[in-house]
Amino acid sequence: MQKVSLTSKVAAPAEQLWQAIGSFHSIGEWHPMVARVEAQGKGKGKGTRRVLHLKDGTRIVEQLTGVNDKERRYTYTIVDSPLAMSGYVAKVHVRDNGDGTSTIEWSGEFEAKPQKEADIARQLQAIYQAGLDQLAKLYSGKG
Repeated sequence: MQKVSLTSKVAAPAEQLWQAIGSFHSIGEWHPMVARVEAQGKGKGKGTRRVLHLKDGTRIVEQLTGVNDKERRYTYTIVDSPLAMSGYVAKVHVRDNGDGTSTIEWSGEFEAKPQKEADIARQLQAIYQAGLDQLAKLYSGKG
């Protein structure tokens, strides 16, 4: 399995960030690559799906596989996407740094043909980085 993991320190309390990103369907409100989100389910329970329509026309279907509000984390899989990968599992986690700041971790693992791994990893890294940069900009005036 190939793994991609990025973190970003944000000058905002963890609970404030979790309120913004903890709902599975809220990604359309803060991710700059997402044009709109079709919610399938309530956005909180395991099995809930979201259909992302990216600004470049790409359509991705994702399914929530776990959520823990107390630990401020959720996990999800990709059900359908144009990326040539399988077994994708991702995690979004907001950690309290204890000083009024937070660290957001967004990570994912996937399987792909060896000749495609690096390209897919770059694409996922770009998606994660765009989201993390936007959250830093929105919540700490950085980015």
